[in-house]
Amino acid sequence: MSAESDGGFNATVHAPQRLRICAMLDAADRVEFATVQARLGVSASVLSKHVSVLMDHGYLDQSRATRDRRQRVWLSLTREGRAAYRAHVAALRAITGA
Repeated sequence: MSAESDGGFNATVHAPQRLRICAMLDAADRVEFATVQARLGVSASVLSKHVSVLMDHGYLDQSRATRDRRQRVWLSLTREGRAAYRAHVAALRAITGA
């Protein structure tokens, strides 16, 4: 097994903020960047760094759309991202015996 995924445990997803991002996105089709930022209580630059890591691994998609005359950024998990997140949660449950 790779260092990235050991029995479903995923070091990329496991980082606290990235785990929270994945949890939010798993519950919805897509979430606006500003909403994720507000719920996490982080700066746009911090969120952007985490988004970039998830995108680099193919776990997250980003799309842009105009709403209320403003350009908005929407985030969504890819099929691979959703599978990685769910496998990671299952691995954590197995570790904790939940």
